[in-house]
Amino acid sequence: MSQAAAKLRLPALVALVVGSMVGGGIFSLPQNMAASAGAGAILIGWAITAVGMLTLAFVFQSLANRKPELDAGVYAYAKAGFGDYMGFSSAWGYWISAWIGNVSYFVLLFSTLGYFFPVFGEGNTPAAIACASLLLWIVHLLVLRGIREAALVNLVTTIAKLVPLLLFIVITAIAFQLEVFTADFWGTGNLELGSVMNQVRNMMLVTVWVFIGIEGASVYSARADNRADVGKATVIGFVGVLLLLVMVNVLSMGILSQAELAGLQNPSMAGVLEQVVGHWGAVLISVGLIVSLTGALLAWTLLCAEILFVGARDHTMPNFLKQENAKRVPTNALWLSNGLIQLFLIVTLFNQATYLSLLYLATSMILLPYFWSAAYAVLLAVRGETYEGAPGARNKDLLIGLIALIYAVWLVYAGGLQYVLLSALLYAPGAILFAKAKRERGQPVFTPLESLVFLAVLVGAGIAAYGLYAGFLSL
Repeated sequence: MSQAAAKLRLPALVALVVGSMVGGGIFSLPQNMAASAGAGAILIGWAITAVGMLTLAFVFQSLANRKPELDAGVYAYAKAGFGDYMGFSSAWGYWISAWIGNVSYFVLLFSTLGYFFPVFGEGNTPAAIACASLLLWIVHLLVLRGIREAALVNLVTTIAKLVPLLLFIVITAIAFQLEVFTADFWGTGNLELGSVMNQVRNMMLVTVWVFIGIEGASVYSARADNRADVGKATVIGFVGVLLLLVMVNVLSMGILSQAELAGLQNPSMAGVLEQVVGHWGAVLISVGLIVSLTGALLAWTLLCAEILFVGARDHTMPNFLKQENAKRVPTNALWLSNGLIQLFLIVTLFNQATYLSLLYLATSMILLPYFWSAAYAVLLAVRGETYEGAPGARNKDLLIGLIALIYAVWLVYAGGLQYVLLSALLYAPGAILFAKAKRERGQPVFTPLESLVFLAVLVGAGIAAYGLYAGFLSL
């Protein structure tokens, strides 16, 4: 990249973290949360998320400072601590999460347009998938022409995100009704929600989805002007986005009841604001989200290719993914990513997968990179590596790492067996690329322990494939 030498200061790194996290998810947050839980359970869930994600932010802060040589992305921590296959699997999972996230963006975009054009429905009708496919390949061609950084697009999309969000918070704060918020506070009036514990569990993948991007500064750590700013940016960005998310979610519950919120079409923020100010409120949110998603699709399409490209450069992925065109765009990685996005768009048409179901799947795929990052932080503290002469810092980081690790395990449990099995089905084919990368270096594919891990993945994938065929699993 021509700007590779440019160094990023703290404000730019904070912007990367905030920009990565504030995408399309927040615009659908009121419905996504209400579909699983009542107000009381949602507050408990946010408290768990705040602690868990904050410790994860501290993990990325600590690792950025203690392992500055690991600049290949969050998967580098899994590779350094637990071997090549774990590193590859983290990279693979992160990449799949990114492109499935793009599929969900396409569905959300055309679900938003469905507000104006009913033919698009919830973003998964034949017309919506046809138009989404056309847009996908237009973006593909734009990226191939070398559109890697578009300052104007970034500026417009940033404004499109923040202006509607801030207006929403101000207006709903004024219109907030305490009696609406406290009515059926624990969701006991809706038997489908289940117990408070089940409600908390069922909403957790949504909270992770809206925080994906917390590792944004770590991804760009090699370009930071001051290495210590990477950790600071992660924590500052996290706290700011947490406040934004909680306000949007809580204030919505003072406007409409849980059942009314759960029944809204996404982007549900549009329906909430329409309830307060009328039709123009829904139009404001919808137009802002459309512009925001259009810009995000350009950035995330490139990111999908970059993940594979960077992985190929450090021999985690096969060499063919390093191929670039004259504009220095990783072409093979781009074709592979967008080809799979197209395939999943078609699957969405026949499966009628909604934005929320795609959100859950994308989130489940990123849990592994987060888990191994927390595990690596614990490993460093247990070994005392990089903590020579600093026992106090070692004990503090061990505690933080353990909390983050427990939180990561809790997220896997909260996601449920369905998403563990579906994740295995998506992880299993990655072994083909892993084997190719190892053969290119003349190395054996698996160690004995890695063989056992891969066998477990294959078993899970087999159960998932049968489950999809038999009908007891679905997207």
